[in-house]
Amino acid sequence: MAVSHASQPASLPFSLTLLLGLLTGLAAFGMDMFLPALPELARALDAAPGAAQLTVTTYLLGLAFGQFAWGPLSDRFGRKPVLLCGLTLFLAASLGCAAAASMQEVTGWRLLQGIGMSSGPVVARSIVRDLYAGHHAAQLLGRMTAIFGFIPVFAPLLGAQALAWGGWRSVLWLFALAAAALLAAVLIRLPETAPAERASIAPGRIAAGFALLLGDGRFVAPLSVALSLQMAIIAFVTSSPLVAVNGLGLTPMQFSLMFATVMLGQISGGYFGSRLVARFGIARMVRSGATLAFASGLALAALALAGVAHWAAVCFPMLGFLLGCAFVIPNAAATALSPFPQMAGAASSLLGVLPFGLGALVSAALGAAFDGSAVPMACAIAVFGAAAFTADRLVFRRFALR
Repeated sequence: MAVSHASQPASLPFSLTLLLGLLTGLAAFGMDMFLPALPELARALDAAPGAAQLTVTTYLLGLAFGQFAWGPLSDRFGRKPVLLCGLTLFLAASLGCAAAASMQEVTGWRLLQGIGMSSGPVVARSIVRDLYAGHHAAQLLGRMTAIFGFIPVFAPLLGAQALAWGGWRSVLWLFALAAAALLAAVLIRLPETAPAERASIAPGRIAAGFALLLGDGRFVAPLSVALSLQMAIIAFVTSSPLVAVNGLGLTPMQFSLMFATVMLGQISGGYFGSRLVARFGIARMVRSGATLAFASGLALAALALAGVAHWAAVCFPMLGFLLGCAFVIPNAAATALSPFPQMAGAASSLLGVLPFGLGALVSAALGAAFDGSAVPMACAIAVFGAAAFTADRLVFRRFALR
């Protein structure tokens, strides 16, 4: 397949768009399919529930740590070989985790699994920047977001079915199967897109590159909007099982259905956003999405603070919130990546590492603050929505669109 230049966009084959969307969703896949196995994992290995929860924390840390490395490495050695290395680590860690005999071993392998799986979204975003810029990049990222949205819908159901079929180890075997399939697809289908001029991977040069990005308003302005909403999404994903089952009294299956309904916001937002951005422009899409997320977050918090303990009081405000996120995040990512074609990998790394690194802290804080209701989660989401709205008004239009 010929690689198109960013200034001459061409429609990608659906199979390649699908592959990029699946790679973008790897981080969510690794969390959402594993969550149903946590209670049985603790029982099978005679460990406390808190020890099983630690496997989620180490996975998030692995995602954060891995994204520091994969982006700069892909700038130097190319997208395809680095992605193949990451997916191979994903496969090896899944096999090691499936064979683990203690909770400590599972925790360690989950850290490595997170590092390997983090290569997917980092390299996928870098490939988008290699091919396109501006609203064309936002269109492709929007389509990828729509594909990614199906993963949180089906991954928990797959995890529950694998658990019923063969216990917690079968979930890890399913991860290994997914890793092998992605390895084959990348090897056969993915072209190399990295620029011919390759960046240095000397630690000083990498640090200087990160510093340059974090000191440039064209990168920081869209990052500030997207990061706020990504933190809200992580707050919901990590806290909603506890809120729904322990706080609202839903069964695990009822929670899965509620979660799937919420994710319709992301799927529809990605689909329609990819079509609307060419007509309305990036600035208007970000403004509309941030406004919708802000309003939905306020509604969610107001209902929780009013004591409305019903699944619909969480489900429908969050559906609107994720619809707004799907308008904002692809467009903000495209804006952040576009000015830096020679540093697409490093820029993509920062777009991923900050949400997962800070998200681990938010997840731990909300777990400690859980009081049997949706209030802590809802208030955190409302605050992050307000932060995104404020960042759009104060910095996005001032710096990112110059």
